[in-house]
Amino acid sequence: MPVSWNRWSRKLHRWGAVLACVPLLLVILSGILLQMKKQVAWIQPESTSGTGTTPEIDWQTLLDSTSRIAEAKVDSWADIDRVDVRPAKGMAKVQCKNRWEVQVDLATGQVLASNYRRSDLIESLHDGSFFTDAAKLWLFLPNGLILLGLWCTGVYLWWLPIGAKRKKRKKAAKASRELKM
Repeated sequence: MPVSWNRWSRKLHRWGAVLACVPLLLVILSGILLQMKKQVAWIQPESTSGTGTTPEIDWQTLLDSTSRIAEAKVDSWADIDRVDVRPAKGMAKVQCKNRWEVQVDLATGQVLASNYRRSDLIESLHDGSFFTDAAKLWLFLPNGLILLGLWCTGVYLWWLPIGAKRKKRKKAAKASRELKM
């Protein structure tokens, strides 16, 4: 006996929700935090402004300024993940491999701010790369596909009663017209 589309859709929706619930909860919660990263300094440190708009320090001065911050644990360029230079704000954000962020004035080389940066960690949880690249590909990608299936079956299940009511009204209207003839 063939399985009806309605029954298949309900089963897919139910089991898809069970399979996707834990990774989906992680994606939702981390996504909410990432939406607020510019408003909440605990997630991502607020950007400060330096004294000028033209970079006047060299790379060695930037490295020296960053290495003075004990929490950053910077001894060489190997300890730095990336540098985000913002000439319009007159500062550079030095993001260390231990997730520490040091903001340095591009005119004087002085440290403007030094804070732990959680947004990159939250982003890696959000896309699954925190666990491994294999988890990102074999857990979070299928989770996204299951979520797409949940969306499709959810729209279908939402439409069912509306479509049934329309069909019933059309049928009643047709019967009413036939009686009048």
